[in-house]
Amino acid sequence: MRARLVVFPIKGKKWCFSRSVDPFAAQSPSGVTPTTLRGLWKKISSESKPINANAELLVDFISDKMNKAWVGLEKAPDGSMKNKIHGFGLKLLARVKPSEIFLKSISKEVTSVQVTYPPSLDPRLVHRRLRHIAMSGTILHKKYLIGSVTLLPLTSAFMVLPLPNIPFFWVLFRTYSHWRALQGSEKLLKLISNQSNPQKPEASDDTDESKNNNNNDKPEQKSLSPTCVLLPSEELYQLLGEASDEGLDEAMIVEICKAFDLNKIDVLKYRNLV
Repeated sequence: MRARLVVFPIKGKKWCFSRSVDPFAAQSPSGVTPTTLRGLWKKISSESKPINANAELLVDFISDKMNKAWVGLEKAPDGSMKNKIHGFGLKLLARVKPSEIFLKSISKEVTSVQVTYPPSLDPRLVHRRLRHIAMSGTILHKKYLIGSVTLLPLTSAFMVLPLPNIPFFWVLFRTYSHWRALQGSEKLLKLISNQSNPQKPEASDDTDESKNNNNNDKPEQKSLSPTCVLLPSEELYQLLGEASDEGLDEAMIVEICKAFDLNKIDVLKYRNLV
């Protein structure tokens, strides 16, 4: 599966990295992930899979349960305890860095990436920054993952209290989130570093490709590797053209998100970090 990554400056030297929303990726893998503990044990014991595959299945099972519990909190009546917990959870989620959300979006199903960026940016710089965010992610989220796992036994002690154990479930979520971000970092680094056959555009390529393309205005793709393609976008460049020295305003960000199927909340986080 190819994922489209959109990269553009949001203010000065601060860039936004986001993945276009894939409607098929948003579907729940209910046909693969068991919904009960009995089904999980049956699937693990009946199939001869390596340990890492069983661990992946266990994480997906826990993630599915967490998502269902979160939806239940979201639908709780106003003023109820569950509704207050949901509001508190939203405040905690707002503190999650957008780079972590971006890395988590690079799932194990992604086999190649198409990087969309404004042609005003140097493609080598775009590739370098993508590589940097992937390399730093492998270091950062591995450290945070170890720290979150260490906190799990400590926060589980609050189970004896009659109130919901919010610290435990938050640390459990952060453990899962850092693990996914670590996997995404490693996957992205592998996809953009596989440069066994880098291709440099030649002057004659423009003429040859224009004959084969139905859309003559389509920008030329530059393949850095078999799994990474850089695609300059004139549409993105035009949307960014009226940006002021203060960076993109919210209205411009909304237009970009609509045009490239980006999550507005995640993109706005980049602007708020500036």
